[in-house]
Amino acid sequence: MSSPLFQKLSISYFCYFSLLGLVTPFLPVFLDGRGFNSLQIGEILAMFTATKIIGPTLWAMVADKSGKQLSIIQLGSTLALLFFTLLFWVDGYWPITFVLAIFSLFWTAILPQFEVMTMLSIRRNAKIYARIRLWGSVGFIVLAVLAGEVIGRFSSEAFTYLGWLMLLMLAGSSYLLKQPRERKLRVGEASSILSKILAVNFVIFFIAGLLLQISFGPYYSFFALYLRDLAYPDYAVGLLISLGVIAEIAVFFIAGNLYSLFGARLLIVFSLLITALRWYLTGYFADNLTLLLIAQLIHAASFGLYHSASIQFLQQHFQVNQQNRGQAIYVAGVYGIGGALGAYCSGVVWQDGSGAQMAFEYAAIACFIAGCFACFIKPPIAK
Repeated sequence: MSSPLFQKLSISYFCYFSLLGLVTPFLPVFLDGRGFNSLQIGEILAMFTATKIIGPTLWAMVADKSGKQLSIIQLGSTLALLFFTLLFWVDGYWPITFVLAIFSLFWTAILPQFEVMTMLSIRRNAKIYARIRLWGSVGFIVLAVLAGEVIGRFSSEAFTYLGWLMLLMLAGSSYLLKQPRERKLRVGEASSILSKILAVNFVIFFIAGLLLQISFGPYYSFFALYLRDLAYPDYAVGLLISLGVIAEIAVFFIAGNLYSLFGARLLIVFSLLITALRWYLTGYFADNLTLLLIAQLIHAASFGLYHSASIQFLQQHFQVNQQNRGQAIYVAGVYGIGGALGAYCSGVVWQDGSGAQMAFEYAAIACFIAGCFACFIKPPIAK
């Protein structure tokens, strides 16, 4: 892989995950600043996340037929920018919900195509993928720290200005990329994806991922507000989230080697079980900075290790001409349904902070069950 290609892919990942570093912790803060209670925030975040159920699948069908992931990325980033801009003018429950949902519909089209296009460009090299992907983690850290300071110093409305700027950079970076060439499929090569989706191994993998995303509900929806209620300073949100992502970056450096040594199943099981411990510590000991730091360091496994192992599992499980749909179904079901359920349930249980411990306790239980399910995953057969 040429150096210019590595740089361009890294820039695109940096821009995408910079926006994620803003939206994940601070969208609830923005909604809280607009006067919504925890139940309303949970509902809005659930509908915002639910677009992942439809969006990636529809875009992937287009990408699989056309073979042009880059066109989907460029269109999605441009339209996401246009709809996000409306947040400067709209207000109220339904207008904001509608704008965020449409924005997310196009934004969620981007990452699955990024993943497939990157893997095609680097010929599925796990080590190179990890090094490119770590730039996404760097972008996440930069925006998480910056946004925490800016929002604390000015107001929650700074969220819209930072988000618009990052979307503009994301759209611009997408036009620097080139569509990679795919190998020609052999005559008669199967392209039906139904048998792959209904395979017991994939169903188990899917359920485990679904439960993991449900468990992230309290963290993604209310962590920033949770720290505020515990009297942590404004900048602590960005720093604590960044600590987890720094640990994630460290894992990406060695993810390829870990996958070669242990395989997907062991890495997934370990990630799920230790994440259950993470949520327990967060729910009951967040007022103890040392234990909270330990909980955040576990993010290396909760996201970094689990994500890397999952991408490799999907690459092995699906054929080349099924990759877009396979990625999209995974994102739609696991991140869409799981994320929406996690956000909604968290909003119901949270009760403006009084149910925080219970919410994280439920998250820990969900992760433990997921780890038990994952024990039955069989190693995928390399093609």
